[in-house]
Amino acid sequence: MHAIHINDDSTLTWQPHHPASVQHGQVRINIKATAVNRADLIQRSGLYPAPPGYSDILGLECAGEVVEIGKGVEHLQPGMQVCALLAAGGYASEVVCDAGQVLPIPKCLSVEQSAALAEVFATAWFNLFMLAKLKAGEKVLIKAAGGGVGTAAIQLCSTFANPAYVQVGDDAKLERCIALGASGGINRYKTPLHALKHYGRFDVVLDPVVGQSLDDTLSLMNTDARLIVIGLMGGARAELNMGRVLVKRLSILGSTLRSQAVPVKRRIMQQLYDYVWPAIASGQIKPVIDSMMPITQVEQAHKRLASNQTFGKIVLTID
Repeated sequence: MHAIHINDDSTLTWQPHHPASVQHGQVRINIKATAVNRADLIQRSGLYPAPPGYSDILGLECAGEVVEIGKGVEHLQPGMQVCALLAAGGYASEVVCDAGQVLPIPKCLSVEQSAALAEVFATAWFNLFMLAKLKAGEKVLIKAAGGGVGTAAIQLCSTFANPAYVQVGDDAKLERCIALGASGGINRYKTPLHALKHYGRFDVVLDPVVGQSLDDTLSLMNTDARLIVIGLMGGARAELNMGRVLVKRLSILGSTLRSQAVPVKRRIMQQLYDYVWPAIASGQIKPVIDSMMPITQVEQAHKRLASNQTFGKIVLTID
């Protein structure tokens, strides 16, 4: 097999790599496409290693064909077209992973489109519906909504009767978010965050930014609201007004998907299959793809993601 290797100078090269063996409950996937996530950029910088026991190969998702199954695997067979949620290993020609983190590709999508499903929809579903326990009719604020998780979250909210409002970095992204189903929002370079109070209070905030915007975010939240922190794009430190937290009975929850235990990831993927896959099959939900590149252009893909100019996912194809 081949995989992307992180060199000592942090450059990336496609080179031979020793394959892993398939254990009980696992499958081997011949990867045809993967996708880029911000976690990949952070891991490449040396700040976000893979969980203990996993490969150091980048990549949190993939799509391709099952070529081998381990003992105990019954719902998958060699030859099936699948997508998978990974803790590591997606930037490669093949990967071995837990079978419970693998789902059949929806018939309406290509393998390349399906590479943009697993990580962002698992992240959005887990945080909004499992962790925040979002109820129908509750209002959601999605920050940095033009990314992969944001575009997935908008569509989930639209599908499950939750008005969603967004903060993005330019007018074009705002228009595209509204076309996806957002009820409204702001361009953060033109309008301050607190202006979102025009839309009323929010029951759940999905926040990959935090930083110095924390206090404004708390001011927008409803009583008993939940703030789900999934990233630190705005910085790791912020001043916390505990008065707001106390008076409004707010919950602030930090969340990372990658380090969740396998049984948790299995539950997430099963819920995606039960509740989200039918909406994909009907065309109500679609993966949002910014661009596709061959995996040998991974350097360019990382630079594009770091530029914050993307809308949706960057997919890397593998011949």
